[in-house]
Amino acid sequence: MKDIGIIKSIGARLGTVIGAKWGAVIGVLCVAVIMALPGCSPAGDRNNQLTDQEVREGWKLLFDGRTTDGWHLYNRGKAPSAWVVVNGELYCKPDGKLEHGDLISDKEYENFELQFDWKIIKYGNSGVFIDVMEDTAIRTAWASGPEYQLLDPSNPDNANPLKRSGCLFGLFPQLNAADVKPFGEWNQSRIVQSNGKVEFYLNGVETLKEDFRSQAWADTVARSNFAKFPEFGKHTKGKIGLQDWSKGVSFRNVKIKEL
Repeated sequence: MKDIGIIKSIGARLGTVIGAKWGAVIGVLCVAVIMALPGCSPAGDRNNQLTDQEVREGWKLLFDGRTTDGWHLYNRGKAPSAWVVVNGELYCKPDGKLEHGDLISDKEYENFELQFDWKIIKYGNSGVFIDVMEDTAIRTAWASGPEYQLLDPSNPDNANPLKRSGCLFGLFPQLNAADVKPFGEWNQSRIVQSNGKVEFYLNGVETLKEDFRSQAWADTVARSNFAKFPEFGKHTKGKIGLQDWSKGVSFRNVKIKEL
């Protein structure tokens, strides 16, 4: 961290004035104070931070590594829930005593690139929704928002190509086979949506390419189990959702650039 380097430099300069011993002590104390501040992390830890280049390109953090600001429970607002921040991770506790529900962005997005890291517990299952219409008449986020599937490879559902990580859940298998890291290890995902055209990527491999404004898309939805949900897949603008299956999923480095 730049701040720590500056503080150490100040301590060294103080040493020439008040003596090396006390200058060093003051420098160490200042570093300790800086590190104790919320959101501070050890030098070299760049998680949940944007580079200067990313800022210039228009990227914004959707998760700051310290709070759940910018998110709320679907149809329930800012209620306390199983979604907590632990060690710089946005973590959904698999605890039945807590308030559970999908976590939804406060803001809607239309044309964007979304990037995020994720890991999950053994046999875990989760997902990321896009184009979510939040409405009390729509019971759940998945009733309107198509899902980028997240699944531990050891989960029995992994045998179904329509339920593997990186696929559009229940509708399309992976366009190209992508390796998923085992439970407890971080994966990198990317979703791009531009004028209704959607791409999914998993660990650098493109796993979906679909046009949500096409007749082919409408026909696919009409033949699926999602046909019973009138708002599903009908929109190319909406909120982003993180699915709660009470399966211990974690996110970090969640960032978005509007196109």
